[in-house]
Amino acid sequence: MEKHVRLTFGPESIKQPLVYQLGHQFKVVTSIRMADVDKSVGWVVLGLEGEADEVERALAWARSQGVRVDDATLGDVVEGGA
Repeated sequence: MEKHVRLTFGPESIKQPLVYQLGHQFKVVTSIRMADVDKSVGWVVLGLEGEADEVERALAWARSQGVRVDDATLGDVVEGGA
């Protein structure tokens, strides 16, 4: 399964390596599509690939860390360029 999500980080979680931890704590492959970060807020459009239940466990964990998780929209997903 491949799922694209938009993660939004608040001031309390922006400095944590949460995307890195998703890839190491769960059996998912992460692929950053777009991102923007400043000192108080940030977001990332992330592709997650793995078994459906493992992807959902990873996203539930991200939510438990204070990260907002939304489905990515078509405009959010940028495929590799030429």
